[in-house]
Formats: sequence, structure tokens, C-alpha cells
Amino acid sequence: MCVIKAIVLYGYGLNCDYETKFALDQSGAEAQRVHINELISGEVRLDRYHLLALPGGFSWGDDHGAGVILGLRLKMALRPDLEAFIHAGKVILGICNGFQVLVNVGLLPGLEGGYFQRQAALIHNDCGNFRDAWVNLRVRPTRCPFFKDIEQLELPIRHGEGKFYAPDDLLAELFARKQVALQYATPQGDLAQGRFPHNPNGSLRDIAGICDATGRILGLMPHPEAFVSELQHPTWTRRKESWRRQGLPYPAPPGAGLKIFQNAVDYLKAHFL
Repeated sequence: MCVIKAIVLYGYGLNCDYETKFALDQSGAEAQRVHINELISGEVRLDRYHLLALPGGFSWGDDHGAGVILGLRLKMALRPDLEAFIHAGKVILGICNGFQVLVNVGLLPGLEGGYFQRQAALIHNDCGNFRDAWVNLRVRPTRCPFFKDIEQLELPIRHGEGKFYAPDDLLAELFARKQVALQYATPQGDLAQGRFPHNPNGSLRDIAGICDATGRILGLMPHPEAFVSELQHPTWTRRKESWRRQGLPYPAPPGAGLKIFQNAVDYLKAHFL
């Protein structure tokens, strides 16, 4: 294979698949939207790809809890394929509902390779309602290739069950093993310390994203695919006017989320091409 190939899962309520595919394509990958049934039937083989993306949405309507049914289907039907994919050194990304799925499957946090054991949860927001807002994030030092050369960023969130919850001893282990990748922060870059709305859901220790012990499986609640262009930011018209008043053309730079996908693709190119 001479190009990084990515699967973006879709079907039954997932609704961010086109945006995620676009972000991966813009990052130099060859991304393909694949229905969950195509993987389960064997019509599409996971081992022919380098990256598996589980996008946001409301799989199966979140009727039995966010990501529960899709997680169960993946675990029951594709466990050997997923194990082989991980052990081959490939990458998995779960965004919002995809993060919820990875936690339900037990691929996250995956302490010491303990996959397919549920160790944490993403539960209802403390505020009691669905949140659609932009949040500031602080990147923590990890082995996760997605955040190379990123220290802080701003991304949108949109979820009703985004509170990361785990026992105190597991939280301490996640921090000790550097598996906490993202934390909610203030616009100044200080940790939110649980304060709403900087921490939009009440996540323990301000956790917004975690990786497994290898760093190659990442789950995060914010949506990087929703900020791949500056034109997606709510203040872009203000910034454009600032450039106009200086007599300069608006450059419309990439959004902060695009770098996350580019890092993943660059990592895979270095290891597989």
C-alpha cells in the first residue's frame, strides 16, 4: 500500500462521518466511509486499512446509553479483527460518540493492554442537558501521536453524556501512566478545575480525552473534524474584518482540529510507508 488508508465508520445514527472523512482526506489519507454491517459481514476487511475512525453522532439513538449498542456489536462481531489491528501498530480514533463506544468496548483506557474490559464510563452531563459550545483544551504529555507539537487548542463540543467518570484509583493511574491526553481549560490556559462552563460536563479531573497505554488509541469528546478551517469558528467574520481594515486579504488558515488528523497520518506514514 502506497497511501495511508482510513476507515470512517457510519450507520444507525452516526452523523459526523462525512466531516471526519473530509478531515482525513485533507490530511493526506485516503479515507473511505464504511457501514458497520460491511465490516461485520466481511465485505470490507479491517486489516487492509491503517486507521479506524469512529465519528460522532447518536449510534442507535443512544437508547441504551451513549455508544452501548455499537460498542457491543464491535466487541461481539469484530474482537479478533480489532485485536489484530491494534497489535499491528495501527491507529484508532473515537470522537464524541466514538469515544463513548471505545470506553464501552473496553479499548479505552486499556491499562497495561487490558482491552475489552470496561474500566470507565462517560455519563450524563452535570448541567442536566445537552451542551453545544466551544471549549478550550490543554494537551498533556503522552505517547499519543495525535497531539505532536500541540499544547493548547479550542474545539467545539456537542454532547449530552460527556462526563468522564472512573474510580479514584483508576484516575490516578491514568495520570501516572500519562494516558490523559486532553483536559478542559479556561481561555487563559489554566485548568477548568471542574468549573462550568469551562468544564462543560463535570468530567472528573477535567478529562476531555484519553489514550491507551500505546498512545495509538485515542478518544476525545470535542470534535476536531468540526474545526478544520478557520471559517468554521464563530468569530471568523470578526477576524476577517480585522484583516480587511489592515488592507490585507483574509488568509482563512486551517482550523486547530486539522493538525490532529495530520499528526495521525504523518505517524502512520513514518511507520507503514
